[in-house]
Amino acid sequence: MQEQAKQGHTIAAIVEEQRRFFRTGATLPVAGRREYLRRLSEVIRRMEPEIAAALQEDLGKSRAESYMTEIGLSLSELRYFWRNLPGLAARRRKPTPVAHMPARSYELPVPYGVVLIMSPWNYPFLLSIEPLIDALAAGNTAVVKVSADAPAAARVVEKLLSSVFPREYVAVIAGGREENQALLSQKFDYIFFTGGKAAGRFVMEQAAKTLTPVSLELGGKSPCIVDETADLKRAAVRIAFGKFINAGQTCVAPDYVLAQESICEPLIQLLSAAVKSQYGSDPLHNPHYPTIVNERHLYRLQALLDSEKLVFGGRVEGLRMEPALMRGITLSDAAMQEEIFGPVLPVISYRTAEEAEAIIAAHPNPLALYLFSRNGEMKRRFLEKVPFGGGCLNDTLVHLASPHLRFGGIGESGMGSYHGRQGFETFSHIKSIVETPVGIGLPLRYPPYTRRKERLVRLFLR
Repeated sequence: MQEQAKQGHTIAAIVEEQRRFFRTGATLPVAGRREYLRRLSEVIRRMEPEIAAALQEDLGKSRAESYMTEIGLSLSELRYFWRNLPGLAARRRKPTPVAHMPARSYELPVPYGVVLIMSPWNYPFLLSIEPLIDALAAGNTAVVKVSADAPAAARVVEKLLSSVFPREYVAVIAGGREENQALLSQKFDYIFFTGGKAAGRFVMEQAAKTLTPVSLELGGKSPCIVDETADLKRAAVRIAFGKFINAGQTCVAPDYVLAQESICEPLIQLLSAAVKSQYGSDPLHNPHYPTIVNERHLYRLQALLDSEKLVFGGRVEGLRMEPALMRGITLSDAAMQEEIFGPVLPVISYRTAEEAEAIIAAHPNPLALYLFSRNGEMKRRFLEKVPFGGGCLNDTLVHLASPHLRFGGIGESGMGSYHGRQGFETFSHIKSIVETPVGIGLPLRYPPYTRRKERLVRLFLR
């Protein structure tokens, strides 16, 4: 209890320290923000081997996968802001109604203040650093809560950030539930959370007590629809990539495949071939195939397997679980009761687009949707009628890798979005300003109101 009180006191001191620092205005000059982002980029490049080693230790990621899915994306976000930050932070001129003349109107982006970023274990470097980049570009200070389930990555994130920023600018907090509760008992100006739904609800409940705005990046059962017009071989390769990268521990991984009945069996065979092509005949001993984060998650994934419906994979050795394909799955199966978040891919056959829509609608709005089709009407139907956060046509995952596209969920898959310009907007309050010259103005708005004034007001405001 004493240790918990001590930690809470330390966190409170850090938040107050950052608030005092923010109030000095030190984070406001755009040139200063860019310089810190430049330093961050420089240190990430210098520490790349150390970062990759930490991701290997926590999740069994290869150096190539670590760069492609975490380090490289962080550097891409930094490049975006180095090039675009002056324009993003500038005043934005807006039209002024005739009734307000000769005033001028503009919007001014300003930082919220002290923000809390809570990152998950599955992409522990990227999902700590990328929202932090957006928050710093917008001019905030930040407390970054790293996940206890990825301890090596937590240590390297803390080492990296403490070498670039003073604690009053960016601070890193490690730990588990107690630290989360201590942080959420503080008053922040914005909270950005990435993780599961249950924890997301708790974050929102705590934020409501202080009316703190939040972004929640959650997840859900993201469907992948393949119709009879699709290029099945390419579809299989891209689905296997999107599903089994990071051993399926990706919030936007295809959670299940909806395959049109006429092509279901050929697609399953091609998916099996694609897994062998990417990970070999023995993925459990492939050094490029990641591990499951811990035993608890491994046991949960094993419970989702149905041996009678398993057509490929599913073996386990240590913390590695072989990519698994299951056919003949129904909505009542265990694999369809929760987000899988691992290397288990159920394949469900459907006859009509209406049937596929009904299966998707049986679950809360997904974070992502993927459609493989050459049919224009099919594309229009699923893009316009089915609610989801974002997605791809004839591909998987790549929509989240662009700093030019906002990323976020809808409904139970999350609220708010970020990346690039949208990330800057998320961590900024946009002030609306009307600036009126001192000596000039229309007296129509001032009493007494005559008939002539009323006629002119109606003329201007119709």
